[in-house]
Amino acid sequence: MKILRWDLVGGISGDMALAALLDLGADRTAVESAVRACGLNDVQIQVEAVREGGLTGLRVHVRTPALEAQQGQRGHSHTHAHRAWREIRAIIETAALPLRAKTLAVAVFARLAEAEGRVHGIPADEVEFHEIGAADSIADIVGACMALDSLGVDVVEVGPFPLGHGEVRCAHGIYPLPAPAVAELLKGWPLRNIEEEAETVTPTGAALLTAWAGAARPSSEARAIRATGLGWGHRRLRGRPNCARAVLYETIAPEAGSPEECIVMETHLDDATGEWIGVLVERLRALGALDVYTTAVQMKKHRPGILVTVLCDPARRDTMLETIFRHSPTFGVRESRAARTVLERRCTSVETPWGQVRVKLGIWKGQIVTRAPEMEDCIARAEAHGVPPRHVYEAAMRLASQA
Repeated sequence: MKILRWDLVGGISGDMALAALLDLGADRTAVESAVRACGLNDVQIQVEAVREGGLTGLRVHVRTPALEAQQGQRGHSHTHAHRAWREIRAIIETAALPLRAKTLAVAVFARLAEAEGRVHGIPADEVEFHEIGAADSIADIVGACMALDSLGVDVVEVGPFPLGHGEVRCAHGIYPLPAPAVAELLKGWPLRNIEEEAETVTPTGAALLTAWAGAARPSSEARAIRATGLGWGHRRLRGRPNCARAVLYETIAPEAGSPEECIVMETHLDDATGEWIGVLVERLRALGALDVYTTAVQMKKHRPGILVTVLCDPARRDTMLETIFRHSPTFGVRESRAARTVLERRCTSVETPWGQVRVKLGIWKGQIVTRAPEMEDCIARAEAHGVPPRHVYEAAMRLASQA
C-alpha cells in the first residue's frame, strides 16, 4: 500500500500541491493531458526548478495568454472569472479523464462548493465561484488529482495546517485570515498558528488535501520511504521556507501468511437507482476502498434490493462511512473486522511488441505465484497500435513468466 504524507512547512496552495507531486515523480505528460481534456487548451503549465535555503524542489506556474497581461497575486488575476459549481462539475464529468482522477477532482470541488455555500448561506449547487472558477485554478485541481492518481497513492495523510495571520482580499472584499472558506474546510483538522502575516493556506490547497485525506487516521503499519517531493509557493515568508513536502511511503509486507486487519462494511439499498449505486461504487473505489462489490438480495416485504459491501483499511473507515451516507439513501451501515492475508506485491515492467507494460507480481514465501499485467497499460498500448487488448495482455504475461 502506498501512503502519501503531507508536511506543510510554509502552507499549501493548489500550485504547491501540484509542484510537490511532480517533484515526487508524478507523470507530467498525464497532468498536461488531463488539463487539456477539460477544454483548457490555452493553459500552460510551466515547471521551475527551485533551490532556496539549501532545499531543492519545484515551483509551478499555471498561465494562460489571456491572463499574462494582468497583474495578480501570483503573476496573474483570478478576478475576471466567474463559474457556477454545476458548470465546473459538467466540465470535469464529461472530460476524458481516468476514473479516479475525475472522481477526486469532483470531490475537491464539491468540498469547496459546500464550504462556500455555508459561508454565504446558500445551497452548494447554487454556489458560483470567483477565484476558484478561473481556468488556472481548475488546472491546479484537475492537474493535482491526475498527478496523485499517476503515483498510485492508496492513502493520504496530512500534518497540521500552518495558519498565518492578517487579512486577505477576496472577490467580496477584505476578510481576516484564515479566509472564510478555509475556516470551513479546516473544521476538525489539526492546525497551528505561525508568525507569518500572509495567507499560508488557500481554499484550493485546503480542499485538495482534506478531500484526499478524508477523515483517515494515520496508519500504524510499518512503512518505508520511497520518495520525497517539495512544492514551492510564490511568496517569500519571513521565518520559514514557503514549501510543502510530500513523502511517499510504501507499507512493508508482513511475513507471508500473517493476516492483516481490514473493515467490512455492508448496507442494503432498495430505494436507489442503478445509476446512484454505480456512482457510489466508483467514488468508494476512488477514495481508497480495497474492494467494493454489489449483490442482489431479497429484502423485507419481498422487495428486491442491492447489498453494497466495502472492504477498507481501518484508516479509511471514516472516509468510507462519510461517502456511503452522503451518496446513498441508507439509514445505517453494518461493520465488522476481518483478518486479511495478502501476497507480498512487487511491480516490474516488460517490453511487448507494442510497448512497455507494467506487471504486478504476487510473492508467497519468497516465490512468485501469480502475475497480472496492468490492464490500463494493455488497453493504452492496444489502442495506440490498433490491436485487441488481449494480444498485449497475453504477450505481457508470457514475457513476465520468462523473466
